[in-house]
Amino acid sequence: MSEKPTPALLADMRAKGIDVSLTLSILDELNAGSYDGFSAVEVAGVPPVDGTTIVPVGDSMSYSLPASAAGERLASVGLELPRACICADGLARFDRTALVDLGERLYGMTAWGVLNGGSATSYADRKKNGSLGAGVFKAVSDGFELLAPLCEGRPKGATPAYINPDGSPGESFLVLKMRAALLQAARSVERFGRLDRQVLPFFQMTSEGTDSALSAEYLRYAKHPWLAPLIAATGTDPTRARTARQPMIAAFSHSSEGRPKRVFDRAWGKADSAIALPGGHGQGFRFMADLYCGLLADGYRYAWLGNVDNIGYCPDAAGLAVMALSGAEAAFEFAYRTPVDVKGGVLVTTSAGRRTVADIGQAIPFSRVLELEASGERVLFNCATGLFDLARLVPRLEDIARRLPVRISDQDKDAGRYSQAEQSTWEVVGLLDEPLGFAVEKGRRFIAAKLLAETVLASGAGHQGSGLPDDVAATARMMSEGLHSVLEKQCGLRLETGVWKPA
Repeated sequence: MSEKPTPALLADMRAKGIDVSLTLSILDELNAGSYDGFSAVEVAGVPPVDGTTIVPVGDSMSYSLPASAAGERLASVGLELPRACICADGLARFDRTALVDLGERLYGMTAWGVLNGGSATSYADRKKNGSLGAGVFKAVSDGFELLAPLCEGRPKGATPAYINPDGSPGESFLVLKMRAALLQAARSVERFGRLDRQVLPFFQMTSEGTDSALSAEYLRYAKHPWLAPLIAATGTDPTRARTARQPMIAAFSHSSEGRPKRVFDRAWGKADSAIALPGGHGQGFRFMADLYCGLLADGYRYAWLGNVDNIGYCPDAAGLAVMALSGAEAAFEFAYRTPVDVKGGVLVTTSAGRRTVADIGQAIPFSRVLELEASGERVLFNCATGLFDLARLVPRLEDIARRLPVRISDQDKDAGRYSQAEQSTWEVVGLLDEPLGFAVEKGRRFIAAKLLAETVLASGAGHQGSGLPDDVAATARMMSEGLHSVLEKQCGLRLETGVWKPA
């Protein structure tokens, strides 16, 4: 049995919204060695972008398959195979225009959601942001000082996603996501009319630490001038989200203290002070089960799920079409890794010949990633975007929740040195038989912000001759160009006197 927390620590845990019972259950299993079998992934290599199991996405995107299979799969969702796509050789070939047309026809049976349980405190942690290097942190320092106070104690999704060219904070990640999806819903309604259900309804997994604050933000978003007219025009209201709430668990003692582990009790150097953390987004397969079942029962066949902090994540009609045509149970997006991609997962082939997403630091050492790249491999970085066939996911939810690995990782942050237990959503790739992959352009689909420094870089810090290392400067310029494109195209905005506004 694990060491029982003191009464003062238990009181602190409860005051911080920590699920004491769940925390102690995980701690007991950890000390009993139940998670020891979840070892680091034995990596054999990196899978190729072959056009079939991993499909490249871009302006020249296309997809081919036997016409008989395409017809059967489209019939299962109530659509006919377009005659223009049938070729004499028995294949059905879809160029990007045809894929977009098909995907937009599927929007009425598709939901989209975000993982919304994280706070922005760790995101704006100075020590963590400093890990990108002194030169990088110096280059972003002005933007960091502007945004960091706006992040303290807030849900990450409700914090500014960019800095306007005039130096003012931009709109939040969530406002951008809601607007991008509403514009897609508006196009669907314009083309095919209103349905008896919402087009691209919004769902989310929050946490005990973010749920109430997000609810308050959504009351304000319902009247937001970037959203309210689109809500009225489409009948789709993302501010009334379908929600599952993830419980918080406590941090545990650092591995340097050995076993048995205990609840970490010295946050910020204060005695009997715990740290409340979500137990990894992979817990969503357990806590979102009822939500997924409800979506399927209401006529939604497909569901996107992605991280709230990826500005490039929004509904993509072409990808949805390939998903439906392929018959895959799930599809995931990947982009080639850049120097700032140091936290997250990479797509690998295991020694057993399966594909999985290995989280850097938890399932694969960062040094191993660098070794693969040094050997000539182009490592595919997980964009934290999944598209699921609910008819196939729902029956497997209990099994996935049970089999998804629990990873223990050490942390060294401003609050102290501790360890945390997490289940990664994206290790589900390794539990599926034939997952589909999309190789996407980072600047269009993966403008991630694991660290606040990345948000500042994407906002233009790399253009200012600030002494950034060459590889980081090149990545920053790509991210900045991508941000401009997403704001202009997906979000329907234009620059006016140094500020992004609706076009």
